[in-house]
Amino acid sequence: MDVVQVSIFLENKPGHLQNALQALADRNINIRTLTIAEMSDFGIVRMIVNQPDEAVQTLRSNGFTCSSTEVLALELEDVPGALSQTLETFRQHGLNIEYMYAFNQKRGDRAVMIFKFDDMAGAKRVLIEEGYKIVKGADIAGTS
Repeated sequence: MDVVQVSIFLENKPGHLQNALQALADRNINIRTLTIAEMSDFGIVRMIVNQPDEAVQTLRSNGFTCSSTEVLALELEDVPGALSQTLETFRQHGLNIEYMYAFNQKRGDRAVMIFKFDDMAGAKRVLIEEGYKIVKGADIAGTS
């Protein structure tokens, strides 16, 4: 199964992020990684959690605007230039990245990056053909 990212649209005010995260904590939903993109008075919180469907349901029932979307988690060598080399592969195949961020834990000796492409199916096909390791949702989200 693919990696599912939960995104929350939040007003940029004290306590709003904490309220959303507390709603998840109250349901025993564990955040595996999180990033925030600021847009003036609002922000988009993107996260990988252990229970994405439950997270969306919980957030919506608490009045938060949120969604879920498929992203690709790629294992990369944890060496200088590995990300640049991966981006070159994307360029050669015309893969357009909408956004990306780092996963906060390594898998063995390898780094993990989260990518959202404008053509997810095409990106997945190319990356498999090029020999990249795509991490499964269950492996990255964990079970706790």
